[in-house]
Amino acid sequence: MARPAIADSVTLESDDVRILRALQIDPRVGFATVATVLGLSELTVARRYRRMRRAGVIRVIGVVDPGALGQSRWMVRLRCRPGSVTALAEALAQRDDVSWVALSAAGSEVTCAVRSRSQEQRDDLLGRRLPRAAAVLDLQASVMLRQFLGGRGHYWAALTGALTPEQESALGPGDRPFTEQPVVRNQPCQLSGHDEKLLAALAADGRASLVQLAAAADLTPGRASRRLHALLSGGVVHIDVEIAPTALGYQARANLWMRVHPAKIKTVGRAMAQMPEVGFAVALSGPNNLHAVVHCRDLDELFEFTSDRVGTLPGVEAMEVSPVFRQIKQAGTRVDGDRLIDPPSGRSR
Repeated sequence: MARPAIADSVTLESDDVRILRALQIDPRVGFATVATVLGLSELTVARRYRRMRRAGVIRVIGVVDPGALGQSRWMVRLRCRPGSVTALAEALAQRDDVSWVALSAAGSEVTCAVRSRSQEQRDDLLGRRLPRAAAVLDLQASVMLRQFLGGRGHYWAALTGALTPEQESALGPGDRPFTEQPVVRNQPCQLSGHDEKLLAALAADGRASLVQLAAAADLTPGRASRRLHALLSGGVVHIDVEIAPTALGYQARANLWMRVHPAKIKTVGRAMAQMPEVGFAVALSGPNNLHAVVHCRDLDELFEFTSDRVGTLPGVEAMEVSPVFRQIKQAGTRVDGDRLIDPPSGRSR
């Protein structure tokens, strides 16, 4: 396997990639278990993981699904005045209810995902703050209707075959990349104050121990374990393994804004969910009714992928390919160049 480098700071070796794949299967798996399955020492696994964490290759975080709380999610495109786009994007990235921020169109457009936990929070951002911002020339907001891929579905092609089938089985069943689900639940979950504290601790470190989670949520370790299981099994939160794309050799990232025949949108969305280049796919309201985030090794591969594989899917009527000029935030994690960075008070395990 080739050894891709990230930001000239770390070179991934085969054992690093195997550890990444093990964490995809079970983000909270113990280092001792990984060591046993991979035939390494526990110290080696811990050392390699922490090295990748420091280098900004990986972050493991808990991500709350607003749909489980009865709130909708939105994709927003902002066309901005020249010279003002970076400041606006940075301001959006500082908000907890904005989970994805990217600059595209050579830096004149901001794309963001809004995951507000309350209607008031959402209306304040989309209905008042952004429309009144002097930097914004045009705003297009589309509600997410059906998610075809996302969360634990980030199965990079570079990790295919990193582990044997026997090793993957020993680590657990894992989640398939296909994760289609409704965006908003009919019966929203009600969170307690303890739940909120536990979710905040997971957002800082998805691998926090039960003792750490219990202390953060003012619970006993036993109660913290039961609440964590309930929140995970109920889909309120998932443990997301974020990997810097360049660490695995993906240099070209793009947003696809697609117009698909209504009768074919499920078929196209499900087909794209099976493609390893696709990290996120969702049906939207509006004329561009399917959105996807894709990762390719270079622009030539992006061209081949969009023209030969996506463009030929029955039902695809039009597609805008918008290469990402700069990624500022992904899945709640800030991005600095090619590195994933912790919040100022972030701790990792």
